[in-house]
Amino acid sequence: MQTSDIEQLFIRSDGQYLCARWGRPIVPVVFGVDDATLSTVKGAIEAVVTLANHKMAETDPELGANLMVFFCRDWSELLDVPNLDRLIEGLAPLVTRLHAADANQYRVFRFDADNAIRAAFVFIRMDDALSQVPAETLALSQAVQVILLWSDTAFTERSALAVAGETTILRPEIGALIRAAYDPVLPSVATDPAHALRLGARIGEVQ
Repeated sequence: MQTSDIEQLFIRSDGQYLCARWGRPIVPVVFGVDDATLSTVKGAIEAVVTLANHKMAETDPELGANLMVFFCRDWSELLDVPNLDRLIEGLAPLVTRLHAADANQYRVFRFDADNAIRAAFVFIRMDDALSQVPAETLALSQAVQVILLWSDTAFTERSALAVAGETTILRPEIGALIRAAYDPVLPSVATDPAHALRLGARIGEVQ
């Protein structure tokens, strides 16, 4: 990957460069799916966490679970989730905005004192488009998008996934970038675009 390619994955629509990784082990919990899909989603998260050389845990001492994934058919269902409004400030206005935008997914991140990722909330509305996507593909896509704080426009033009034969896989360069971002030598949070140069150098070493 060229440095400019890496930069674009972390330069937000407001022009700010921001890359952040998890600062603690990930503890996922999934709502609104059957057991088979639950296993698929957790399996995808575990695979991406392993790729990053990061860790998972059974419980988060502060939050219990720190990666919450909600599947729904209509955004209004989120308003009925007990105590969710205490976890997501402004939940009702958010639901209104998601309805108005006809969105089918949304992610909210929370950060610790060092600005590393502390928690993430993933909301997925299973509209007609997402209902056509295989569960494995959807799960892998969401796992990738939550392992780092990417730009809000990172994958709008090109997916993080690719098709190899009949199998959907993570694009190798994105996998290498995730591994590089979790290199202990690099900071958990970076706001200087020069960070992309360091990522590029590490990609060459981890491949």
